[in-house]
Amino acid sequence: MNISHLEVGEESDPFDLFVFAINAEQTKTKYISRLRKFIEISGVDPEQKLTLKEKCKALTIKARSENRWLVNIVIRFLQYQKNRVNQKEISAGTLHNYVKAIKLFCEMNDLPVRWKKLTRGLPKAKNYADDRVPTIGEIQKIIGYPDWRIKAIVFTMASSGIRLGAWDLLKWGHIIPMKRDSLLVAAKIIVYAGDQEQYFSFISPEAYLELKKWMDFRKDAGEEITKDSWVMRDLWNTRLACRRGGNIGVALRPLRLKSSGIKRLMEDALWAQGIRKKT
Repeated sequence: MNISHLEVGEESDPFDLFVFAINAEQTKTKYISRLRKFIEISGVDPEQKLTLKEKCKALTIKARSENRWLVNIVIRFLQYQKNRVNQKEISAGTLHNYVKAIKLFCEMNDLPVRWKKLTRGLPKAKNYADDRVPTIGEIQKIIGYPDWRIKAIVFTMASSGIRLGAWDLLKWGHIIPMKRDSLLVAAKIIVYAGDQEQYFSFISPEAYLELKKWMDFRKDAGEEITKDSWVMRDLWNTRLACRRGGNIGVALRPLRLKSSGIKRLMEDALWAQGIRKKT
């Protein structure tokens, strides 16, 4: 992005200013999604013909001439999300994450909103998670879920400590086996490769072997595996593949399984294996 296009003033593009203020790619994606939902309720594009960038500009122009209108829109949006928290559709933390995105957009475009006053009535977000370390028994149950990918995912996350978002950028070349005297002892995993938040961790030999087994399975099905192959992808009709000798067209056209898809897969496994139960 050309910094000359981001000079504050009448010609500054509101969306570009907003994106410019975000460094991490993972954060950028989430903030843009939250901003989009806010702008959808603003009414600046009732016929839904504008791009997000154009909507941001239209909203900024209207907000600069009618500040009270902007405040009313923010209140309406926050009340809607507050109701969702009360109905347990989202958490209080998610609501505060919406506030962060909208607040950043307003700050970068010099749109005055008294955030301290508007957020006074919002439910407080927890400063801790309800998560806990899974027991060995629970791990044994979840890896019994009938999906080719589940062992590789569980073993990798348990031994490396990576978060769900790491899968969005994880390629096969980012996982490097480490040997001592020809014996596999671990594997180095490059997390968020190419991002400002990049770091490395390690996984156990068992985790690496499960990942390799998954990649070899895809290779045998006809997919060309390279260092640039996404580690997690969609499934294909494996029964049809077996009847046709393993190599079918759908296996050659992988669709990356993003963190949202892995989250759904894990939740399905938790319910199916009886680890998560209705209370």
